[in-house]
Amino acid sequence: MSIVFEHKTHVENSIEEAFQWHERKGAFRRLMPPWELAEEVRADDNLEEGSQRIFRFPMGPIKMSWVAQHTGYNPPHSFEDIMLKGPFKSWHHTHNFEVTSDGKVLIHDKVNYKLPMGFLGKLVAGKMIKKRLTRMFTAREIRLERDLKRHAEFSHLKRKKILVAGSSGLIGRQLVAFLDTGGHDVWRLVRREPKPGEKEIRWNPSQETINPEQIEGFDTVIHLGGAGIGDKRWSKKRMKLIEESRVGSTTFLAKTISNLKNKPESFIVSSAVGWYGDRGDEELTENSQPGQGFLPSTCARWEESCQSAKDAGIRTVNLRTGIVLDATGGALGKMLLPAKLGGGGPIGRGKQWYSWISMDDQIYATHHLVMRDDCHGAYNLTAPKPVQQKKFAKILGKVLRRPAFIPTPPFGIWILFGKMGVALTTESTKVYPEKLLESGYRFEHEELEPALRDCLGIW
Repeated sequence: MSIVFEHKTHVENSIEEAFQWHERKGAFRRLMPPWELAEEVRADDNLEEGSQRIFRFPMGPIKMSWVAQHTGYNPPHSFEDIMLKGPFKSWHHTHNFEVTSDGKVLIHDKVNYKLPMGFLGKLVAGKMIKKRLTRMFTAREIRLERDLKRHAEFSHLKRKKILVAGSSGLIGRQLVAFLDTGGHDVWRLVRREPKPGEKEIRWNPSQETINPEQIEGFDTVIHLGGAGIGDKRWSKKRMKLIEESRVGSTTFLAKTISNLKNKPESFIVSSAVGWYGDRGDEELTENSQPGQGFLPSTCARWEESCQSAKDAGIRTVNLRTGIVLDATGGALGKMLLPAKLGGGGPIGRGKQWYSWISMDDQIYATHHLVMRDDCHGAYNLTAPKPVQQKKFAKILGKVLRRPAFIPTPPFGIWILFGKMGVALTTESTKVYPEKLLESGYRFEHEELEPALRDCLGIW
């Protein structure tokens, strides 16, 4: 016997805009709950009859493959998909779009599914599956509504042709998907052989090789690449790689685009709040002086490496990003396990300031700076309300319903993670997004607790 799950979402866009958003390839990534570690294996470019999407996701200790095939396509009113392979005995998902009497669009998701092992499967896993579907579709609704509103803010401007380096990273995956759902023509710079039929251009920044003809005519170039700062211990070799992977690749890309015949309008480059260094309780804005130490010197050289693009008249923006809240990786991803085990208390005295930003605000703010041609220079991508580490730990514990009072001495961090761990967890940087707010950007998440609940799916 089939089980029926239904969810309804109302959006203020036209039915055509809502349907087109779903048709674009990036919709899969944007609709995936932010706590799910889903990996897209292959996807067709449309939702038409017979098109497929294959992805993998964790199911306990193993990875499960899901093969979905579209069976019904009636734009802009409906599309359907069935599961050819996956964890369910059967799965049939219908997406219906209709205009309501108040002029809004109702998106009605209806899923008919069967669990393996019949009655026994329903008895053992029925409630858990329903709860998981409710969380998943609630997250889909929230992100769909937000994405459509953000795209609508700049609907009066032409769509851009955008080239992204670092597109496979934590931020890059979400940014590429969001830009794609907005109708932008998004291409990716990759270090491997481009996949057939994909919008990919090969480069090798360490060897300074790229075909300049292939990157002529882009409106915007975004560079998010570089070896992960918090991925491994900071040996001398690792620190050299962190610096050179950022400075070298940015210098090379900036010089390349500055010599193009059809130069891009803008060059958007990652940086980090590490630019300010360990500053205690000092309130820091984009006008503050740089700090001292490995991270400040790395970030300073990183931003300086854009100079040739600036000299060529290309509008250049440096994104000084804080702690990006994402449940699948980054700093928060590393915090979750100890926090769930009740060990997410203060580090040292816990008075060091954490300047954080939600993943959606990271993506929306980057898009805002891409579309605003009056924005240039350094911008702090941090929420307007930074918190001290002990408060961060307390709020995370509250959201997870776990105690958060067991302190961790800095020496313990040193033993576990070395110099990298101490720098990233004990240094204090109280940063404010002054220029971003002055440019008219409005944050989805100013407060930490709603941001954490959003990315963890705990409302």
